[in-house]
Amino acid sequence: MRLSPFYPHGGIPVPLSPGVVGASVEGIWQALKVFENADVDAGKLGVTTMSGLKRTVRRFGPVRGHRAGLHGRHLLAYEAARREIYLPAYRWVLEHRAADLVAELRALAAGPGVVLLDYTTNGDVADLATPLSHAALVARFVTDRWPVEAVKSGP
Repeated sequence: MRLSPFYPHGGIPVPLSPGVVGASVEGIWQALKVFENADVDAGKLGVTTMSGLKRTVRRFGPVRGHRAGLHGRHLLAYEAARREIYLPAYRWVLEHRAADLVAELRALAAGPGVVLLDYTTNGDVADLATPLSHAALVARFVTDRWPVEAVKSGP
């Protein structure tokens, strides 16, 4: 549960937003999402219930991108947003809020192994056809194969 991007650890630095924090990785991701009919939603940064986080195209229209920071001037394309928002926020959680669990997983991985379950198996940030699997990201982090976070996203 604590490895879920929905888990409200609190105090997670919002990438590209100095001094701003969010309760969960998913809250950060949803807060910075920009739709045809809605800009960022800073209210999502404080959600601690693990529900009520999603912002949908059904309600707000097509996604235009993710804002490069809460007060950023430009939008990031999907892959760039994964690399510049999602990965840094999730990695911060793994390093600062779930380090004990990561250590346990590393110990288990050194033995007979461990199985992590998720709805998807996509651990490739560049594969935009399916959502990222947080279990795959945890496995990559535990085995020191974390994806590259920075790409040039534009002006």
